[in-house]
Order: sequence, then structure tokens, then C-alpha cells
Amino acid sequence: MIELQDVYKRLGTRDILRGLTVTVPKGMNFVLMGPSGTGKSVTLKHVIGIFKPDRGNVRVDGQDVPTMDQKQLMALRKRMGYLFQNGALINWLSVADNVALPLREHSQMSRTDIADRVHEVLELVGMAHAHAQFPPNISGGMKLRAGLARALVTNPEYVLYDEPNAGLDPIISQQIHELIAEVRDRLSVTGLIVTHSRACATQCGDRIGILESGRLAIEGSVDEIVHSDHPLARAFMGIGSD
Repeated sequence: MIELQDVYKRLGTRDILRGLTVTVPKGMNFVLMGPSGTGKSVTLKHVIGIFKPDRGNVRVDGQDVPTMDQKQLMALRKRMGYLFQNGALINWLSVADNVALPLREHSQMSRTDIADRVHEVLELVGMAHAHAQFPPNISGGMKLRAGLARALVTNPEYVLYDEPNAGLDPIISQQIHELIAEVRDRLSVTGLIVTHSRACATQCGDRIGILESGRLAIEGSVDEIVHSDHPLARAFMGIGSD
């Protein structure tokens, strides 16, 4: 379980998080929405220990993230996958080598075992056929699938998704949403998803929280948020939202 309790964070002259409290139960996809600059990506960085809160608590399975030393943080991050915007692949590495990177850097697995695991996750995301291709030669949707494979290759308990359908057309976005939901259902992976997209939130999420001024303005099940009269819920869930 991921827990942020009364978290405050100031960056430069701006107060980004102002008392954020959110709980992500195991086995669930929790979606964070909100206008730009309200602290969505900053929240993800607190969960993996890149940022420390100025005030408040950040815990994963009861462990206090801000007080972890480097060794403890590395152990925590091995339990987490991170899907960056647009996949964030390394252009001079093949798809397979991009996916293998976390295992080569942070495990003692043999070459054969790494190759088998890479093939397994590439099959899961529908990218086994493209294992030898390089990022400049594949589409945005394929880059995102490869990025998800890399996030999953270490068998994480948690995956953090940062705008997983940014820049994708509706058809490819739909495929990515289905894949994220499948990861939750087949692998029992807990997800924390940052998005502006109504479609992503409703198709991938179990619960949705909408940020305003650095804290949750409203939280509920997908159905509760879709049918809420709250102005922010209506803005993000209204007819015509992508």
C-alpha cells in the first residue's frame, strides 16, 4: 500500500503540495488527475524517494520512504516499475536491450535468464516481434509498450505511470489503457497513474483523485467521480474530454 499523509512540498518559490493525503491500496489502479502544476508528477517522485516532503509522511507498505538510506531506496525501487512519458527509451539500444537494462544493472541473472525474461514481458505487451528494432524506428505506441515492458521486467509490485497516453491517437491510447488494466488483473500489480485523460482514468482506474492547489479536492470510485457534481469532476469527466 502507498500512503501519503498531509504532504507539503515547496519547489523554489512555489508551494506544490499543500497537505496531500492519498492512499493506494494493494492490487488497485489509483488515478491522479488535476490541472497542470498541481503536483501530480511531484507526487510520483515522492513515492520513489526522488523528493522528500517538507512536511508529512510518505510510506510504502508501512516503510517510511523519506528516512530511507540509499541502500533501502534501491531495494524499494526494485519493487517498483516506472513508465515515463513516451516510454523514455535509449535511442542507441534495441528494444530488447532497453527492456533488459534494469536486470543487467540491478540483478545477478544470467544472460540466458535475462533474455528469457525480456522475451516474456515483450510478449505480454505485444512487442516480441520488435525486439531487435531501435526506438527511432518505431511508433509512439510501440515505444510506450516497450517502456511498459521495461517497467515490468523486474516483476514489480507497483508501477507508477506518468501520462501513459500522452501524444497518442485515440485507437493506440485505447490499446494502452487495456494493457494497463491487464497488467493489474493478470499480474496483481498496484498502479499509481498520473493523467489528464478521462478515457485513461475511466478505463484503467479503480479509484480517481482530482488534485487542486496541491491537495485532493475529490476522491472516489470511477462511477462516483464520473457522476459527481463537483466542478473539477465535471471539468475532467465532462462530455468531450479525451
